[in-house]
Amino acid sequence: MLGRHLVVNTNTTFKMPFMSLVASRSQPFTLSTPRIEHMCGNNNSMASQGLTYDGCNFFRQRLVLSTLSGKRVKIRNIRSKDDNPGLRDFEASFIRLLDKVTNGTRIEINQTGTVLFYQPGLLYGGVVEHECNTQRSVGYYLEALLMLAPFMKNPLKAVLKGVTNDPTDPSVDQLKYTSIPVMKRFGIDGEGLELKVVKRGMAPGGGGEVLFTCPVRKTLRPVQLSEPGKIKRIRGIAYSVRVSPQMANRIVDSARSILNKFIPDIYIYTDHMKGDKSGKSPGFGLTLVAETLNGTFLSAEQVSTPQGQGDPVLPEDLGRNCAKLLLEEIYRGGCIDSANQSLALVYMTLGQQDVSKVLLGHLSPYTIEFLRHMRDFFQTMFKIETQKPSEDERKGGDKVLMTCVGAGYTNISKSIK
Repeated sequence: MLGRHLVVNTNTTFKMPFMSLVASRSQPFTLSTPRIEHMCGNNNSMASQGLTYDGCNFFRQRLVLSTLSGKRVKIRNIRSKDDNPGLRDFEASFIRLLDKVTNGTRIEINQTGTVLFYQPGLLYGGVVEHECNTQRSVGYYLEALLMLAPFMKNPLKAVLKGVTNDPTDPSVDQLKYTSIPVMKRFGIDGEGLELKVVKRGMAPGGGGEVLFTCPVRKTLRPVQLSEPGKIKRIRGIAYSVRVSPQMANRIVDSARSILNKFIPDIYIYTDHMKGDKSGKSPGFGLTLVAETLNGTFLSAEQVSTPQGQGDPVLPEDLGRNCAKLLLEEIYRGGCIDSANQSLALVYMTLGQQDVSKVLLGHLSPYTIEFLRHMRDFFQTMFKIETQKPSEDERKGGDKVLMTCVGAGYTNISKSIK
């Protein structure tokens, strides 16, 4: 048995024995053993009502798809053999964020944090403010919101605070320049769609702030994206906080020294935030985006080593490495860059009952596991065809044409006006 468990009826603020977790709008939590043993102790009955997984891998995928599909999920053995078992603080913060944007979500976690039961409620949206854990960047939380936001009852206005740029997760800049165009392809557009860096915060201290607003849609339109097109221009942003502004200029010069050999239309902005907008830690970085004739955006980024966490990086090396990463991303190609493969696939699955096709580059391990989870939650299978690069493309990696019929997902949460 799992021992004592916390039963959480959402919408209350409380503190757990092993970490804090906030649930939003309803009744207080209670400590209860028998009921949870009935629900979580019997794995067979649990499997018949929802899905059961082992381990902490792909934690966000499981909870996001559970929220979209309405299927409850149980995750067992979360780092059960680790010296420090159970959920990490950043995962608890992620659960807290999901709870803030939903209504009626039920979360049950055992005392050691090694078993999580998640029964999703309705996506509510509205105005949300969340203090993200600084172990992961805001991008870790934002990736989930990008998938959920179009299907909420009310347009989402989320203010996320924490680390805006770190070496682990996609930065807010990368998501702004690549994910937003992907959303527009599926019909999620208009004045209400915005992703803005209000304050920049580097790891490990954070102190950044991001504003994300997104309109709701009843349905998503199917897409046919099979021609990436040739690169027409490269744009980028070199940022520096709590260091000399000259750092950003050195990054720009080194990146251009490589990219100028391929294309003349290159413009890299410099962004040096000061005062309270510069966060709590020093650092610098570069985000590059290549745009094609057909409106495809391919991106790469590099961030300086967080203070006190390894050997420092020279701005010149960072700029050159980022430029090389962008060339590698262009080699992989496709109509969606590797950072947004899962976002495009979930929109394809949840689109109207029509055929959608998207040409992707090499599938990342994260995307492959995402496809398996899509099959579990939505029973959606993709037709996967490999495509060799055409003569017109000259050199490039093998591509994958992903085809599926949308599930006809309708936003039942959306208010009818």
